Amino acid sequence: MEPPVLAFTLWIFAFLSVPAAGYPNGKVREACSSMMPRHEHSPQPSPEHTISVNETKFRPGDHIKVNLSGPVFEGFFIQARNAENLAGPAVGSFMLAEERISQLLTCGLVKNSAVSHTSKSKKTHVEAYWIAPTDAPEHVQFLATVVEKYKIFWVKIPGPVISQPNAPPLTTPTSITPETLPTSQPVFHLTKSFNASGCGSTKFCIRNPPKCDPGAAYCFFLSFKQNNHSVLIEMSGPSEGYIAFALSHDQWMGDDDAYLCINEDHRINVNTAYLSGRIPPVLDSENGLEDISWRVADGLVQCSFRRNLRLPAYKGRFNLDANYYIFLADGEASEGLIHKHHRQPLITNGMYNVTDSPKDVGGSRSPLLLKLHASLMFVAWMTTVSIGVIVARFFKPVWPHSLFGKEIWFQVHRMLMLTTVLLTSIAFVLPFIYRGGWSEWAGFHPYLGCTVMALAIFQPLMAGFRPPPHAPRRQVFNWVHWSTGTTARILAVVTMFLGMDLPALNLPDPWDTYTMIGFVAWHVGIDILLEIHSYCLIRKVEVIDEDRIQILQSLTSAEAEGHTFKEIVLTIYICGNTAFLITFLAAIHQL
Repeated sequence: MEPPVLAFTLWIFAFLSVPAAGYPNGKVREACSSMMPRHEHSPQPSPEHTISVNETKFRPGDHIKVNLSGPVFEGFFIQARNAENLAGPAVGSFMLAEERISQLLTCGLVKNSAVSHTSKSKKTHVEAYWIAPTDAPEHVQFLATVVEKYKIFWVKIPGPVISQPNAPPLTTPTSITPETLPTSQPVFHLTKSFNASGCGSTKFCIRNPPKCDPGAAYCFFLSFKQNNHSVLIEMSGPSEGYIAFALSHDQWMGDDDAYLCINEDHRINVNTAYLSGRIPPVLDSENGLEDISWRVADGLVQCSFRRNLRLPAYKGRFNLDANYYIFLADGEASEGLIHKHHRQPLITNGMYNVTDSPKDVGGSRSPLLLKLHASLMFVAWMTTVSIGVIVARFFKPVWPHSLFGKEIWFQVHRMLMLTTVLLTSIAFVLPFIYRGGWSEWAGFHPYLGCTVMALAIFQPLMAGFRPPPHAPRRQVFNWVHWSTGTTARILAVVTMFLGMDLPALNLPDPWDTYTMIGFVAWHVGIDILLEIHSYCLIRKVEVIDEDRIQILQSLTSAEAEGHTFKEIVLTIYICGNTAFLITFLAAIHQL
């Protein structure tokens, strides 16, 4: 599975919304025979769209122009069939006339035997060319399914019948068998909310926050209770759209067994889906679930159902008597569409067998390695590097004495900067360990992070070749050293801003942004205060003559006179930085 970071994120994804059981991209091969969209609604009775052709007679190899037109629609599906056996397979193949809005599909063994839409864009007509096969039946009729929107569609709209020359009259009347929705299990309404009695003793429960009441407006709840060869599953959570859980062999997206309860007009549809990777799920037409019940009240979506421990007849259904990571997510739904969730899904901290000894567990919406990554980066770039820069900029005259052969200010600066590089290096590798490689789903954050890491390593390497104080190239070194450090600090702050918005960190928004803005303002304010203080000291220097040495001595003396003020400001600054750091660490680790 891909990182939990995106695990459900990408499960019910992504930056686009997708139909819960439809085909927005026109890949409708599963509906080749019935031509029925899986929209969990019944088709409309009276067609409003028409099919027309440019010929009424055809020979094998002929190209017949087919036109579908009518009121605005989003999706379509066109086939040609034997007019004397409309329940049979598709006949002949198609050639596209408008590749932007239509595509060819293969139904059964006949390549390019159907035409469908490529997207949900609005259309009023579509054209294609039907190519008559060598073994064409004597009479062919065109059929079309048209989707106006999710709930409104027509199935197998009858089109004109075309015939081969000298074919006898069509004796079997053309008729379309009305399509109905697949037979499903009866659905019942829950009369009261779930409860947590039995959690940890008679049933396996997952709750977030831990120990919360399933009837509370903030509680996400999932329970499994075994009864002989079946398991009763209850799922509840605050949502106006859907709640869902998935069973996974690992913490990466792919090869997962998912269950969704989707709220549509205050009616819950319970669906299953097999997640094959980082693609939107296609819901199963048959799921093997029984005793389905649901309830929508007080902002909570609640559903329960029963399934057998093993469902070998249903592809993608996992055996429940095995160990899995369990994901729990929620998001918005409208018009039968499920949208990307706004936050990271809850993921259990370990693998569990829900039919084993009952447990009452929680989970995390942020992986531990990513929490450590963020924590170390905050320590490095909110404390050690900031303090180290201020010490080098303002404390040279305050701490001029030697320690182990170097001035105290320099030793403190060097220690803090090397600590920054060490913390950044450790933090840098953690996402790669967790992700198992590069992440394509984290935006610009990893790119900027790599840049910051490179600059952080370059700084001490460059310092190792620092020219002597009075060397001609020392001024160039000072500027390059300052520019590289300042660039690294600015990019680090930008990277932290971007990282805080990633779902995997699960920081409250917009609190995280405002707090980081507060930290930046705090740092800039202290920097300005110390600059103003240094300027005021310089103004007090009495220059008696033009002797530069005397001026420098006076300047150094004036700077030293303010060392008490600077030390007080530095102490306040360290306390302020520590407060910001503790605030972020508490939010990251949800303390």
